[in-house]
Amino acid sequence: MTVLEDRIAMAESDNTRELDEMFERLEKMPVPEGYKVEIVEGFVYMSPQRDTHWEIILDIVEQLRPKYPRKRLKSDVRIDYPGHLNGFATDVTAMVEGAKKTEAGHWRYEDVEFVAEVISKGTAANDYGPKKTAYATAEVPVYLIADPYQGRCFVYTDPKDGDYENRTPVDFGTDIDLTGTVVDLVLKTDDFPRD
Repeated sequence: MTVLEDRIAMAESDNTRELDEMFERLEKMPVPEGYKVEIVEGFVYMSPQRDTHWEIILDIVEQLRPKYPRKRLKSDVRIDYPGHLNGFATDVTAMVEGAKKTEAGHWRYEDVEFVAEVISKGTAANDYGPKKTAYATAEVPVYLIADPYQGRCFVYTDPKDGDYENRTPVDFGTDIDLTGTVVDLVLKTDDFPRD
């Protein structure tokens, strides 16, 4: 290992340890039922889960099932991403075949090949900003944002240097063609509800 690789490994280890401590404290707190908790750049966010949010998540999961067995799909499960204290509970995550948890019991961001986030008003800036940066830095091949307030999805592909090279807007009601990506299927958005 080089000195740089050693420093990166140490920083990631410190982040993981600190995130573990933060999540342990959060588990002891009375988080209201129906709320999702994440840590983005060291800040704790709680988002209410609404019907619209859940319907879009479920629709995406159901459409991914022909390609991804149930055990490769995750929702609201903590995965730590690059950057300072990023422990996300992504709305939909598809893992590569053969993904395994670490010794600490966490899924590795290196094994994520698709992420979908459904926008909530209070945390939309995270999905469009620091989370997108973290996913690109982690080289997640496909990042999908479903925004029920705009009635539009945004598909980000080709991660490079902490950003995505391609951004494709798709209005609700229009198919999302992911056949040229690792996902290799078409997602229908006809039934995505709007807020």
